[in-house]
Amino acid sequence: MPTPDITPGAPCWIDLMTSDTEKAKDFYNALFGWTYETGDEETYGGYITASKDGKLVAGIMQKQADMGAMPDLWSTYLRTDDIKATTEAAAANGGQVYMEPMDVPEQGSMAMYGDSSGASIGAWQFGQMKGFEVAAEPGSPAWHELLAKDYDSAVSFYQKVFGWDTNVMSDTPEFRYTTLGAGDNAKAGIMDAAGVLSDEVPSMWSVYFAVENTDATVEQALALGATVMHAAEETPFGRLATLIDPTGAVFKVIQDLGQSA
Repeated sequence: MPTPDITPGAPCWIDLMTSDTEKAKDFYNALFGWTYETGDEETYGGYITASKDGKLVAGIMQKQADMGAMPDLWSTYLRTDDIKATTEAAAANGGQVYMEPMDVPEQGSMAMYGDSSGASIGAWQFGQMKGFEVAAEPGSPAWHELLAKDYDSAVSFYQKVFGWDTNVMSDTPEFRYTTLGAGDNAKAGIMDAAGVLSDEVPSMWSVYFAVENTDATVEQALALGATVMHAAEETPFGRLATLIDPTGAVFKVIQDLGQSA
């Protein structure tokens, strides 16, 4: 599988902020076959990189004690070629800068924002690390989706801050959805979730992982200590389920029904 074509503005990395890195590593190793490498504490803060068949797919980091009640969660990072300008644009277009641009020695630069709908989103400027090296293959990220309570504002934010060339996939009262790119070339989506998320749940990005068989993956995840948030169901894009890992992080798995299980 060739390395994904990650264009500016597109998802380029995901990582898990977890309260128990060892439990998370064991879970995703058993579920997806991931292997790990831990960066040194002084330079990289013990950041863990996960690989699938020798290719980078994700990161894992320890949640700090001062983060309080913040849940364990998966985050998506979008590629930028000018992280300083992107940070300025985020602040100027209704977003909040949670973390100013920070150099990661030799690897690149990162920042973290709250977008105009309140969802947390990361930015990554390439250095030596140029994002995940495999996508849409079993055990790797397959799709990235923003559930936005303020849909119109969110679409505008990503157009202006990350330069998204958007395509309206659906615009009915029941289902409003915009993608970065169109059709088979789409790289991420924004869904109007105003009628989906409860008052207590903020706008959020969701990470989908490709699997060979959704039902078998759900069964295995349950045996490994996960819980089911939304049971497996057929969608126009594949068989989808939403899971909560053993420490509380939400993720989705999807099976391409055009491929054999």
